Order: sequence, then C-alpha cells, then structure tokens
Amino acid sequence: MITRHEAYDLSRRNTFGMKVSCRLYVEVTEPEDLLALDFDTLPQPVFVMGGGSNLLFTGDFPGTVLHMGNTENRFLDSALPGSARNDRTTAPAEGKSTQTEGPAPVISTKVGGPALVISTKAEGRVEKSLVRIPAGVVFDDFCAWAAEEGLWGSENLSLIPGEVGASAVQNIGAYGVEAKDIIDTVHAFDLRERRFVDIPGADCGYGYRTSNFKTVWKGRYIIIAVTFRLSLAPTPVLDYGGVRKAIEARFLDSALPGSARNDKTAVPAEGHSTKTEGPDPVIPTKTEGPAPVIPSAAKESDVVMPDLIGHLSPRMIRETIIGIREKKLPDPAKIGSAGSFFCNPVIEKEHFARIVTLAKAENGPDYEVPHYEVGEKVKVPAAWMIDQCGFKGMRLGGAQVYPNQPLVIVNATGDATPQDIIALEQRVIDTIQEKYGITLHPEVEHV
Repeated sequence: MITRHEAYDLSRRNTFGMKVSCRLYVEVTEPEDLLALDFDTLPQPVFVMGGGSNLLFTGDFPGTVLHMGNTENRFLDSALPGSARNDRTTAPAEGKSTQTEGPAPVISTKVGGPALVISTKAEGRVEKSLVRIPAGVVFDDFCAWAAEEGLWGSENLSLIPGEVGASAVQNIGAYGVEAKDIIDTVHAFDLRERRFVDIPGADCGYGYRTSNFKTVWKGRYIIIAVTFRLSLAPTPVLDYGGVRKAIEARFLDSALPGSARNDKTAVPAEGHSTKTEGPDPVIPTKTEGPAPVIPSAAKESDVVMPDLIGHLSPRMIRETIIGIREKKLPDPAKIGSAGSFFCNPVIEKEHFARIVTLAKAENGPDYEVPHYEVGEKVKVPAAWMIDQCGFKGMRLGGAQVYPNQPLVIVNATGDATPQDIIALEQRVIDTIQEKYGITLHPEVEHV
C-alpha cells in the first residue's frame, strides 16, 4: 500500500524533534508497490528516510520524503524447498553464488518471529543462521528477538535507535561491533534499472559509519530488507567501552574474592546462596549446566575469562549494553537528539603523541588519554576531546552538549532550531581543530 501526505509535518518523524516539514511524504508498506510508484512525478529531490534517528533537517524539505514501512517478512517463498535458495540447479542471481559443498541448509520458519531463520550446518552442527529482516522493522526489536532466540552477533548494537534499512546504509556500530560484521546481503530496489537486487554485504563498501549507499550509490537504491548472519555459537565481544567490566559488575560482582558470595559470613543476595563447605566457591551464572569454579585465591583479573564465556548469553550482554547506554545517552522520546553526533577521528601515532603530551601537561604526568589502536593508527574518542575543551553541558540557544555524554548534542528545550544545532556543532568543531589539530566530522546526516 502507498499513502501520500502533502505538506507533511516531520516533527515526530525525526528524533531530534526539529519542527520542519516536507512537500510530500510517501509511505510504502509493500516492496512490490515500488514498481507502481512513478518517481519522476514526485516532488524532487526524493529522500529515503528510516526512523529519522541519525538526521538533522536543516530546514523544511522541498521534495519528497519516502519511508519503507514494511515490517512483515514477505519473502518466505525464497526459503521453501524447491525455491532458488534451496534448489542447487537454479541459476544464481547476478553477483550471487549457490552452495556447492556441504549439507543442504536447515530451514526453520519460526512462527511469531520477525523473520525467517535459515540455519546452515557445519560439520554436522548448526553454526550460523541467516535472518532476513524487513527494512521497516525497528532495529532494536530485531536485536531483542535475536537475543531471546540465543542468536549471537547483534547484542552489542542493542538500543541503537532507527530501523533495519538505515542500519545497512549507515553501518551503525557500538561497543566493538558494526552492522557490517553481521550483514550477509542487502536486498534493495534499484531506481535506475527499476528492479529488485540482492547485494552481498562485502560489496557495499562498508567503512566507519559509511557505505556505498551514502557515497557512490547515493540516491540509487531503496533498501527493502537485510539478511543478517548470526551465530549459534558464543561470540561475545567484550573488550570495548567498558563492556567487560560492566558484565563482571552485573553478573559477577558477588563472585569476586571478598564479595558477598565469597564471604561465608555475609548474608546471601536474594536468589543466591553461599557455599559452606569445600575449598572453592562455585559461581553459577545461569540456571542450567555446570558453573565455573573460581579458586578463592584467584586474582580479580583472572576470574572472568575464559570461564565466563560458556556462561554468557546474548541476552545477558544485551541487558548490559542497554544499562550502559541508558546511563550515558538520552532517551529520544524524552530529549530530542540524533545519537552520537560526531565520528571518532582516526589519526597518525605521531599526532596522537602530541595530544598525549598536551593532555599530560594539563592533567598531570600520570594521565592516560583514552584511545584504541586501529592498525598503524589511533582512534581517539571525540567525546574525550569535547569534554577536555569544556563543552560538556554547554548550551547555545535550545541546543546543548549532553552532560552525560559530550558526543551527543540534544534539543534541550524541545524548541531548538536547526540553526541552534548547527551553531553549537560548528563551535565544537572549531575549538577541537584549534586545540588538537583535528577536524571532527559529523556522523549525523544533514538534510
């Protein structure tokens, strides 16, 4: 179905809460309807928007905003026995290949789930699941479903606002994981050739918060669905942004030496009991299966890995990630924002050394600058630089650098104008450039 609204108010369609409108708003709920839509007659330009969570409208949009509102999986036929996906005699689509070795894929059409699950076998064990999700599904709903199903891969991306289609455009990322890590295929409508295409994730030109959809393919494709490649085997990613420590604090705080669980005189927490006999306390972190044994003399740094791996679940990590994000980031339903506003810069090591020297001069000789090694270069958190320049909590008109996370600019009053946001953005950029010699680039798309 196609619905149209002229002179449409976009205030509730962008998480920044900018009070702007577009000349025409078009909602498409069935991918097949794209074939019937006459794009040449639509007010130009045509802008395809997801959930409006990574956008800053700089004013009223003069053309058409198109939204893929498909949330139902309408591609089950491609997974049924005898279809192209399972028929090895069927010619593959352009750029795709059929499976030529190993057992046939195991098909599971789970009722009530958001998408079809196609599990593939490796050495007799089911290892991977390909899950096709419509573009209009809220991305966090997908993450929640995957975690509940015990499927690994998306849990670190929990609570990122927006929709599935936009995740493949932006290559969203958080806590050591990016969408490209789990994207198998992007399903899209080619506006130039007016046909549906399947694009392998490896061909999408993914980089840090970018893709071919944002650059060389900009305006050519409308994403209708994404197939994600998830794992049934544990693949936790913990060594980024304090996730490991948060996991320990959330699930093992009572397992560390000297804690209530290991203190035999302490009153056990609700639902737990202390061990009264034997030299080694047993630490159960799930309701079934054996628990890791942690010697009472173990150091805290030795407690978690690798013993914890087998006792983690996607749901546990998802809950931890949500806890971290809720402490740092504003709820767009309450305070308008577009999430992380700036990309974290990646610089040469020599440049980073100069920043370290400056930071030590300001904060003391023992001060350590947060950073991450990226090959031969270094990624420096933009939030740290913004904080060091005194911007945390700063307001300009209705715009504010969020006090809990300076990487975020918020619509603090609810009445901020695009010009307020842009003015504060530019002040941050200019100051960082002057102090650190780094030009910050916005992650948020300006429209």
